Amino acid sequence: NKPDNRSVKHPIDIFEDENGLTFEVACTGLDKSDVDITIEGDVLKISYDKNDTRPSKEIRQYYHSGIKRSSFNFGWKIARRFELAKATAEMNNGLLTIGIPFANESKPKSIKIK
Repeated sequence: NKPDNRSVKHPIDIFEDENGLTFEVACTGLDKSDVDITIEGDVLKISYDKNDTRPSKEIRQYYHSGIKRSSFNFGWKIARRFELAKATAEMNNGLLTIGIPFANESKPKSIKIK
């Protein structure tokens, strides 16, 4: 599946602050090893492929099923003012946080005339 950020139906917040760009992705009931984060060029991709690993003999009678553990696959093209190569990620209490710092601004240069 090709990631698509125009129709993301998964809970996610994206914001910019003094540290750079931050993605907060809800990952309720998932382990950090379940989620894939890849960088392809200037695109950040985040995905999870739902695999039902319960033994086939396990039968559950749900009275209510409200925890969403559905697959997701989306990506964003990241502007060059952020340094995607220095992105960090951490998972805490079901919330995946990805931080992308601002790129170092190039210092003004002066050119001497020969």
